[in-house]
Formats: sequence, structure tokens, C-alpha cells
Amino acid sequence: METTGTKTLVVSELRKGFGKLAVLDGVSFDIGRGELVCILGPSGTGKTTILRLLAGLIPADGGMILVDNADIAKNRTVLERVSVVFQEPRLLPWRTARHNVRLSLELRRDERLGGQDEAAVDAALALVGLTDFSGAYPHELSGGMKQRVALARALVTEPEILLMDEPLTGLDLRSREELQDEIIRIWSRKKVTLVLVTHDPAEAIYLADRIIVLSPRPACIREIVDVEMPRPRTRDSEEARRLEAHIRELFC
Repeated sequence: METTGTKTLVVSELRKGFGKLAVLDGVSFDIGRGELVCILGPSGTGKTTILRLLAGLIPADGGMILVDNADIAKNRTVLERVSVVFQEPRLLPWRTARHNVRLSLELRRDERLGGQDEAAVDAALALVGLTDFSGAYPHELSGGMKQRVALARALVTEPEILLMDEPLTGLDLRSREELQDEIIRIWSRKKVTLVLVTHDPAEAIYLADRIIVLSPRPACIREIVDVEMPRPRTRDSEEARRLEAHIRELFC
């Protein structure tokens, strides 16, 4: 997928620690509008911390994050363009799939929801293939279906930037691969800028335009790897295996 060349997300010299634990040490990168970028690294390298900083959920200790040239520390309204899918679906058990998706719209404004909002919920459920399960409660859904509800909840507000924190962790291999394909299909259709955290080099290679590989903590960027494989991709191509071997060397 080609981007416009516009930098929709710019991260400059980002630093973060928790008490005496230094997590990020001068992380800088930029992401073009419409790109699909993976942040990759072993457990404990600060991947989720970066995502939480991008979402404005925690403050940085230093550096700057710009969304469309606006500093999120000074202009919180730009974060309305950002949605997050967490590692756990975090669905409310007393709400149906439909009403879990609808929650995003309820939190965005106080006035009574209208027919246009209900149409948006219908569209989001259809986008993730859950129209027939809109009335199901979380305990009636599989792990993959729960994550689809979480994805629909993130997409119903029509975000410009979608952040995903290891959303496929814990799924069986078949569900994981099916959702990888769903993520690519939805990203291509919605033309959203997508930043996905993963610890799996093969997953990053299958999904991403570029892969930001982090060093061990305190993390800096070890390398930004361009994935120039055409789409649709195969998981076991020679080029995919070559890139995976290179990335695993960076982990060492």
C-alpha cells in the first residue's frame, strides 16, 4: 500500500522510566500516513510502553510525540484521532458484542445516540465479520471473536491512527493467521495508519511495511527494517526467511 508521504506520526528522542528502571532511552521514528508499521522486540524491551505513550495513556519523561504536527502533550484533542486495541479484548461481560462496540461512541459524547451511530456500529461489526453475533455476550464468543469485537470497538469511531498491542497473543495458530489476514484487509480498506506491537518476527514480516526493531532495555532503535515484499505475501517465502534470520540476529 502506498502512502501519501505525509508524516502523520513523529516520535523524537522519547524517554521513559518507572522509578529507577529506565525503559526507553531516546527513541525516534516517524510513520507516514497509511503505513502499517510493527514495533518488534523481545519481552521487556518497552514495546507496550511506546504504544501507551503514543496513545497518551502515560506521560513521557522526555522527548516529543507529534500527531499531524501537533504535540500530544500540549494538544490532547489530537488523540481523538487515535484508537487502541489492547492485548486483552477488555470487553464488558454484561454487554453484548453490539453494546461493547457502541461503548466507544458513548464515551466520545454525552448526547443521546442517534440512528447514524447505530449504523456505524452495524458497519463496524460487518467489517470484522460479526454481524450474526452482535447479540452475543463475551462468554459466548471464542478468543478470536472477542478480539474482533475489540477491533470493531476501536474502528467504530473512524480513527486515523490505530494502535494494536500484541492483539493476537494467546490465540491458536489458525485463529492467529486468520486475524493477521483480517488486519491486512481492514487496514487496506480503511486506509488507517496502523502501528502494531509484536514479539514475533514472522508476524511482523507478514504484516508490516516497516519494522522498528528495539534494543534490550533501556531501549533505543536497533534498526528500522524495510519490508519490500509485494502483497499478498506468503509466510514461508525465501525473502521472508531471509528477513527473519536478519531480524533474529539483531535480537542477539
